[in-house]
Amino acid sequence: MANKTSHPVKLYTLNEDKHWDYLGSGLVTTVYTQTQGAALLVRSESSGSLMLESEILPDTPYQKQKDTLIVWSEADNHGMALSFQDIGSCHETWEDICQVQGKDPSVSITQELLDDLEEDCDETLETDMFDLPNCELSKLKDIANLVTSAFTSPIRSRRLALVLENENYIKKLLQLLHSCENLGYTEGLYHLHTIVRGILFLDKTSLFEILFSDECIMNVVGCLEYDPALAQPKRHREFLTQNAKFKEVIPITACKLKQRIHQTYRVQYIQDILFPTPSVLEDNCLSALKTFIFLNKMEIIHMLQTDDKFLPEVFAQLKDKTTDDDKRRELILFFKEFCTFTQTLKSRNKNALFKTLTQMGILPAVKVVMSLDDFQIRSAATDIFAYLVEHSPTMIREFIIEEAQQNEGANLLINLIIKQMTCDTDPELAGAFQIMELLRYLLDPDNMLATPYKCERSKFLNFFYKQCMHNVIAPLLATTSEDTLEEDHRLGADVHNKNCLDNYQTAQLLSLILELLIFCVQHHTYYIKYYILRKDLLRNVLILMNSRHTFLVLCALRFMRKIIGLKDEVYNRYIIEGNFFEPVVNAFLDNGTRYNMLNSAVIEMFEYIRTENIKSLVAHVVENFYKTLEWIEYIHTFKGLRIKYEKEKARKSEVQKSLTSTQNNSKIFLRRARVLENKEACVKGNIENTEEEEAGTKLMENDYQDDYDKCMETEKRKENEDKVYVPKRTSSGDYKFTYFHSADNANGTGGPSYSRVMRLVDYPDDDEEEDKEDETAFRKRPHLNL
Repeated sequence: MANKTSHPVKLYTLNEDKHWDYLGSGLVTTVYTQTQGAALLVRSESSGSLMLESEILPDTPYQKQKDTLIVWSEADNHGMALSFQDIGSCHETWEDICQVQGKDPSVSITQELLDDLEEDCDETLETDMFDLPNCELSKLKDIANLVTSAFTSPIRSRRLALVLENENYIKKLLQLLHSCENLGYTEGLYHLHTIVRGILFLDKTSLFEILFSDECIMNVVGCLEYDPALAQPKRHREFLTQNAKFKEVIPITACKLKQRIHQTYRVQYIQDILFPTPSVLEDNCLSALKTFIFLNKMEIIHMLQTDDKFLPEVFAQLKDKTTDDDKRRELILFFKEFCTFTQTLKSRNKNALFKTLTQMGILPAVKVVMSLDDFQIRSAATDIFAYLVEHSPTMIREFIIEEAQQNEGANLLINLIIKQMTCDTDPELAGAFQIMELLRYLLDPDNMLATPYKCERSKFLNFFYKQCMHNVIAPLLATTSEDTLEEDHRLGADVHNKNCLDNYQTAQLLSLILELLIFCVQHHTYYIKYYILRKDLLRNVLILMNSRHTFLVLCALRFMRKIIGLKDEVYNRYIIEGNFFEPVVNAFLDNGTRYNMLNSAVIEMFEYIRTENIKSLVAHVVENFYKTLEWIEYIHTFKGLRIKYEKEKARKSEVQKSLTSTQNNSKIFLRRARVLENKEACVKGNIENTEEEEAGTKLMENDYQDDYDKCMETEKRKENEDKVYVPKRTSSGDYKFTYFHSADNANGTGGPSYSRVMRLVDYPDDDEEEDKEDETAFRKRPHLNL
């Protein structure tokens, strides 16, 4: 057996997940035998044990990549690879393989590789394992190039991270920072910036543990100061050590907690300040770094939450009247940052935390600081309140109700929040806008509980409209009061006056209040309706139509439009009686022929009334404003309103005529019925008299038989002349009257000559002299409804 020279190699195999596994380093030799031909043998450098024995077969595909790699496939999905240290040893082994397969050594592939193997091997094996240069100033450029080249392949990046996990290497590398600074070696500092930045972008938690340790983190910041793109380095270390001072509002005794707080602040500084804002494509490139910060925050929260003394002491000092404003400011800012950390917690953990904070008295503490004059303190307290509302509005509502029951007439937390909104001094009203959103969230029925034993909605809304709503609308009433309007009319509008309609900040505040009222109209149908009617609120709102700020005019118009959209006749009568379309029409006419939002909003409101055919409003608009608006012909809204009005008017006229005719006919029938009833009464009286006479005559029957026969004949003839049968009700509910006349008897017919069916209807104008029996019969007839 003739053996070739051995060459140092690294051996890899392709696993089931299509990833290359490093099997170790060894020496490869091409051996020839008479029985098996040629084979590749790899023996371990350390132990000399056989790591690979692969026969070179004529049909096995081999490929040489980038002069230092030989890859082949021995079976399906079973790839092997040899990585050589130099080109010469790789080429010598490649010549042996080509000689066995009868190929020219100048080719890079002897057979077609398996597809999966061909896709993976090109980008992975050349530098899957490599030796890092020594940590020396002269090698900084090579190290920087090596780190930069690792990002050409995910596999190479992972392999580099594995090599760098040797923490001594990174520590030695960071120590070169001070050598470069002492020597003024600017190029070396630039290389360190590239190296450290590249290591951070490997995004490996194991590397972050080394880089962000107390021993290394400031050196990492120092390396990142020397960005080659900057003319002068930034002094980030100076800021972190001198300017950024850690304040312990409450002494922290746990060393681990204090260390985590320092580390988290500095890592957050690196992410936010030293790294540029990532683009959309790079948003997830530092996901492990974000996770590292997140886990640190969770650990800090857990340690503070489990401390029996820290948080209770914070709340106690916030509520203590003897605590000065500076101390309160530090406490509330600390707690605001603590609440910011909690936003990243999972729902279950957050619920447990806020339940603990509530038991400790967070809401009473917020109420105390909310009543202070310091704007920064009140602003921080508002942010904390916002975190609580967003997490559990039910918890906040329960506290507000309980507070109102225990402290009647006192300043309630919710009213302090409303005051914070209405008295916001910020020209852009950012705080007022935030509070308005919080109030909407608290007043939203969709997140209120309703159970058979507890109705949170009715309880809280009753409370709010009785004890809080007047504070919400106070600026609106103050701005639209008669005294304010009279003063503006007498002295002229002063835009610097807070109660002036033309004051921009006031207009903004009023628009926020109107947005909240619109929300209430939409979601609190019953409560807000009677509040508007009781306070005559729409009248005050429509005064805002006179403002020079179009956005405020549109808000007022939108408020009225939302009310009309409910199609509630109570609201409609309120609008008609108050003549509330007049300010809308005046604003529309003052706008002239300009085609803008105001023009479109007014037309849309009238168009809605027309399409929905709100009869009462259609009639009111046409009767009072059509002559003023009939000149508008570029839309058919107002003509359409007139057509709707005329149709309804014609319909009512026809109904009235039909009703009058029906009433007249009914009266005629009733009169005839009464005549017949009178006749029936007379006939009954005659019959009774005849019976009395028959009784008297019977006593003298024997003596006066002839006279008796004559008398009876006369009486029968008289009875048959005008006899009326009592009316009988037919199956349809009508009355049938039958009359007999003596003329018929004379003619020998002996039967009725007249029969008629009559319908009896009871109307209010009937005579009061009707019998109870008639009233009962008439009352059963249906009334005509328009």
